[in-house]
Amino acid sequence: MLQRAITGAVFITVLIGSALAGATIFILFFSLVGVWCLYEFFGMVRQQQDVLPVTGIGILTAVLLGSLLGLYHLELLSLYYSAIIIPCISLIFIVPLYRGNAKPFHDISYTLTGLLYTAFPFFCFVALGFIRGSYQAQIPLGFLFMLWSNDTGAYLVGRSIGRTKLFERISPNKTWEGFLGGLAFALGVAALLSHFYPILPLWQWLVMGFIIGTFGTLGDLVESMLKRTLGVKDSGNILPGHGGLLDRFDGLLIAAPLVWVFLLLV
Repeated sequence: MLQRAITGAVFITVLIGSALAGATIFILFFSLVGVWCLYEFFGMVRQQQDVLPVTGIGILTAVLLGSLLGLYHLELLSLYYSAIIIPCISLIFIVPLYRGNAKPFHDISYTLTGLLYTAFPFFCFVALGFIRGSYQAQIPLGFLFMLWSNDTGAYLVGRSIGRTKLFERISPNKTWEGFLGGLAFALGVAALLSHFYPILPLWQWLVMGFIIGTFGTLGDLVESMLKRTLGVKDSGNILPGHGGLLDRFDGLLIAAPLVWVFLLLV
């Protein structure tokens, strides 16, 4: 328990520090986290019989995408250069031709799914910092605060009064009471953020809180479904007492793209 608490405190400090350290550190750090989550995804998939994702090309694609989008946000490169990603996608289909694996399209599908499920959401999260043009740390920080408050609220309320199972087939410990408690915590933090971070009006923070509270929980369930499908307990062991990075960011993977789209629209 002590190890878990220390790891969690250091982890949160590093995340907050990375967001406050400026645009370059923010882009670099969270892009690398996205790439590492993809690496963990491929590691889980490789444990399956007759499945061999195109790991090298997949990782290269994620690195290039993160680098190009980062340079674009820093106004150092035109988005035109992102076309370099297209040959990488083509290689994901071509490489299995030369492997002779029994199920080549399983390899292709898992590779593309990994990119879409892990790397892409982190690039959406990075884009939140630039939604107003120049880099603003308040929006990604607010996202993280609401995500953590949702997890904390769901745990506390679910543990104390949780009775009605939310999705027993996938996650037996999650309850509707915990889900509503987490959502209430996220909305409460959203209201506080509108006061301390007036970069967005109250209603936009509240909508963000609702999206994070709802789809963050669904993201947790999706990762539980993935691990049950693959027969693994944790995505990795990089965080002592917590598992892998993918385990810590499961809620972000579904919520971040939706929050990004919402803020683009408004």
